[in-house]
Amino acid sequence: MGAGASSVMGLEGEAGGQQTGLGDLPESCVAAVIVHLDPPEICRAARLSRTFRGAASADLVWETKLPSNYRHLLALASDEKNPHKKSRLCKEIYARLCRPNPFDGGTKEFWLDKTSGGICLLISSKALLITGIDDRRYWNYIPTEESRFHTVAYLQQTWWFEVDGEIDFCFPAGSYSLFFRLHLGRATKRLGRRICITEHIHGWDIKPVRFQLSTSDGHHFRSKCYLEKPGSWILYHAGDFVVENSDVSTNLKFSMKQIDCTHTKGGLCVDSVLIYPKGCSREKVFTIDTQT
Repeated sequence: MGAGASSVMGLEGEAGGQQTGLGDLPESCVAAVIVHLDPPEICRAARLSRTFRGAASADLVWETKLPSNYRHLLALASDEKNPHKKSRLCKEIYARLCRPNPFDGGTKEFWLDKTSGGICLLISSKALLITGIDDRRYWNYIPTEESRFHTVAYLQQTWWFEVDGEIDFCFPAGSYSLFFRLHLGRATKRLGRRICITEHIHGWDIKPVRFQLSTSDGHHFRSKCYLEKPGSWILYHAGDFVVENSDVSTNLKFSMKQIDCTHTKGGLCVDSVLIYPKGCSREKVFTIDTQT
């Protein structure tokens, strides 16, 4: 077969014709092939030639990369009452959803994971119910460049530590993990260098923090761990859940507690709750004990 192809090319050359290459393939044929690639690979393929660039922009390619409920997500991202009014290319919609999309007054944001096609969701500490947050003797909101929301809740000292949250969201079908993003100590800068103020850190090595996650379909997950590593932002795993129907809103309730009143604890920054497709690597995740 290779010899036959060489022969054809040779005859064309003798007749003065041009040699054929990948750029001579119809865009529809190229699109039918690259539709099986993941989004980063499609973008790299678009650099090969004008034909590949055109095929890499085709709706039939990018529609397969969008979650089935992308119209709902687009409406939430663009705050449009009717997202069908504007005609957009699927590639543009995909790019729009891959950017951080704030909602609920800017206290939450979501974006599309380019590899898995699942949704990542970030919930600010200001969208959480924190016991004692209004008492400045115990809690304060402090500004920081180390948070996507530019503010974190800082605990100086308390006897009763409890943080609760709840959200209803139409997740694309798949498996997801939920984490609390925490930091022991207060990060700041001195002479241009990052330092961690540790004066308020105490009590977290006496009893573990307990995490809970429950879903609207009746699943429950409990775990516990000691908070460690002062000076580092850590994602503490609270639980996993599975979404089977992307057209139905999933209700999640989650919490973390350390309510042993025999001792105080303090020196903790609470930044956010992070939900992302199970198996994705974002930051270092602590392995914690799972309770059956």
